Amino acid sequence: MLCSGLVLPLTADVFCNGLVLPPSDEGGGKIFDFDGGIKTKYNHNKSLVNVGRMLRKNMTKEERHLWYDFLREYQVRFIRQKIIGNYIVDFYCAKADLVIELDGSQHFDEIGIKKDQERTQHLESYGLKVIRIPNNEINNNFRGVCEFIDYEV
Repeated sequence: MLCSGLVLPLTADVFCNGLVLPPSDEGGGKIFDFDGGIKTKYNHNKSLVNVGRMLRKNMTKEERHLWYDFLREYQVRFIRQKIIGNYIVDFYCAKADLVIELDGSQHFDEIGIKKDQERTQHLESYGLKVIRIPNNEINNNFRGVCEFIDYEV
C-alpha cells in the first residue's frame, strides 16, 4: 500500500506498507513522502499564523534577495516564514531538515545572541540543522552564500 502525500491525524494508529505506526506526541500529523518514508509535521503555535503571513508580505531586503534570486526556484523546495513550535524561521527545507536564519544587527548584541542560542537549541531538538547567515554576507557575498546553502542541502 502506497501512502504518498497522505496527511494523517496522530490520534489513530497509521497503517502503511504493513507497518503500524503509533501516534506521536509532537502534534501536527504524519506526512508520507513519495518513497514511503515518514516526515514529521512539526507542531506549531497557531496564534503565529497571522504573524508568519505578515512576515512573508514584509520580508527584509536580504530575505527578498535570497528568496527571489535563489531559494524560490531552488531544486529542493524551501518554505519561507515557516512556523516550527513557537518560532517562525526565515527559511525551511523539509527534505534537508534545514533551517536558514538571516541575522541583522539585533542578533549580535548580548541579548540577541542568547535568544538565538535558545532558538537554535529548540530547533535542533527536532533534528533540524540551523544555519545562521549575517545580512552583510547576503549583501556582500551573495554567490558565496548560495554556494554554502547548496553545500548544506
